[in-house]
Amino acid sequence: MKESEFFSPYRSDGKLFGFVCVVTGSSSPIGKAVLHELAAHGAANLFACIPTSSTADVGDALLKEMTEVYPNTKVVPYPLDVTDENDTLAFIDNILDDCGRLDVWVCASGLLGPASIEDTGPPQIQKCFEVNTVAPFLALKYARRAMEKTCGKKNYPNSAPKDSPYGSIIVIGSIASTYGGCWGPAYTMSMHAALGVVRSGVAVLKGSNIRINAISPGQIDIGIDLSKFDMRGMSDALPPAQLQSKEAQKANIGLERVGNPIEVARVAGFLASGFSAYITGCNMVVDGGASTMCPLTSPI
Repeated sequence: MKESEFFSPYRSDGKLFGFVCVVTGSSSPIGKAVLHELAAHGAANLFACIPTSSTADVGDALLKEMTEVYPNTKVVPYPLDVTDENDTLAFIDNILDDCGRLDVWVCASGLLGPASIEDTGPPQIQKCFEVNTVAPFLALKYARRAMEKTCGKKNYPNSAPKDSPYGSIIVIGSIASTYGGCWGPAYTMSMHAALGVVRSGVAVLKGSNIRINAISPGQIDIGIDLSKFDMRGMSDALPPAQLQSKEAQKANIGLERVGNPIEVARVAGFLASGFSAYITGCNMVVDGGASTMCPLTSPI
């Protein structure tokens, strides 16, 4: 078997050997879980994007955690403003300079915004759209060209040749992308628009062999206590699971429990791999059946 065939995106075991991947929102519980999942699938390089406001300790801790578990995957913490076009372009240029290729881009950054319309104004709406919608749009617009590039084997560990264009863009949103009442207006509006990026992306990417899909989590336990949660919604991507009682969770969720970040990340791993080679434009709902049972009471 030729080396390029061994590193094909259509490997029967779904491995990502040789792949160069980007994960935004890497310091969030879901973003971090996605990093672990892609590394477990054998990705060669992971660019772990963290907010530009993060301290150096955040990146250092992320690097230490990942290196200890996955020594064969190179992890690069990268401060990135996901809403800035120039930052995104410069970031992609750096990836191509270092690795010669780009294969997977996971948008795992997000912003809740205020829970009520009384606390919502144009500034909050704009901020939610920037993080939840503009960031995936920039990935769609600019990651494509990088994913279309082919290259030979480079001089870094676990490098592999890429002899045909392919790639996967994954937008992690929320069931608020299809339902109202999950949180405040700014969140629901911007998440609907994020799903619009995915659906419009199918036509944009037509003929490129690059796929784009959405993941819409329901209620996920992100490990935040209610006492530490900012109800203004301007610092978190998901609310604490404790906002809904255990009794309500059992009554309204088909699997009678909240989800875990790794259960969202495993869907991302599937969409990144050759297992999903014929899937694009899809919205993968990961909510334990809550929206199917009772969509009007499906808290995120």
